[in-house]
Amino acid sequence: HAFIPGLGGCDIGGRPVDFHFEVLRQFGATIEKHPQGTYLVAPQRLHGTKIELPYPSVGATEQVLLTAVLAEGVTELRNAAVEPEIVDLICVLQKMGAIISMGTDRTILITGVDELGGYTHRALPDRLEAASWACAALATKGDIYVRGARQLEMMTFLNTFRKVGGAFEVDDEGIRFWHPGGELKAIALETDVHPGFQTDWQQPLVVALTQATGLSIVHETVYESRLGFTGALNQMGAHIQLYRECLGGTPCRFGARNFQHSAVVSGPSKLIGSELVIPDLRGGFSYLIAALAAEGTSTVHGIDLINRGYENFMSKLRELGAHVELPSEKLAAV
Repeated sequence: HAFIPGLGGCDIGGRPVDFHFEVLRQFGATIEKHPQGTYLVAPQRLHGTKIELPYPSVGATEQVLLTAVLAEGVTELRNAAVEPEIVDLICVLQKMGAIISMGTDRTILITGVDELGGYTHRALPDRLEAASWACAALATKGDIYVRGARQLEMMTFLNTFRKVGGAFEVDDEGIRFWHPGGELKAIALETDVHPGFQTDWQQPLVVALTQATGLSIVHETVYESRLGFTGALNQMGAHIQLYRECLGGTPCRFGARNFQHSAVVSGPSKLIGSELVIPDLRGGFSYLIAALAAEGTSTVHGIDLINRGYENFMSKLRELGAHVELPSEKLAAV
């Protein structure tokens, strides 16, 4: 049994857990919601089932995998997420004794086993953090080497980075990202689940697009409220307009609803230092990129949110030559 209190998270759009609970009920779990949280009980061994996700959610796919490996019988999961982190989790579970096979149509079959054992495994490098630093190099006309970054998991990002006008060089130890000089190019971009352009790459790249010449179009299809961070960029001097319409090549699930999920970024814009409050993890890193690219000093509040997803963040900034101070809970970047 388990008890889960009400949890918070990044303000980037709805992430309801009702479907997660319904999936667990299909496995045979009992779930009760109370004002203080949720109680989950498995009165007996869970049993395999057939599940089709309405959207290829990473979190939901991980939950099904972790539940199904010790459930009795076979679980069939359709419309599963196939991000590199999902494949890495499957590799871990296989090392532990699980039996999992992946189809070519986002279908995963899991045969339950009686027990799992220990394992030795090196986790994937964080491709989301690597892309964030790459965008920082682009926006600040800098040059950053990201040790551990790997081409395979970042191919879609690397293509986009090159289209914008960035340069990169891959070696066995990591990837060097830099601004080669000249004008950055405006692009049209749509986020999507893997192997598309990841939604977590979008926010840092938007900052770089404020320095590109022309009109860039960004269509966010994963989280309906992930463009809310752009208001602060406009405060700093950027020119970003948000729209409810789908401005991408294909309509998405937010198109007929009242969400500002598309953006037009006009550049290049001269950014000016400002006072900022971090709204979420990737948006927070994006504010720091903007602060480093802006003239003058910016004061950024809520740095703890960034520390949640970026290890040794302050030391990395200083090693790159950023002028930062950390008085109490706010971060000043010049």
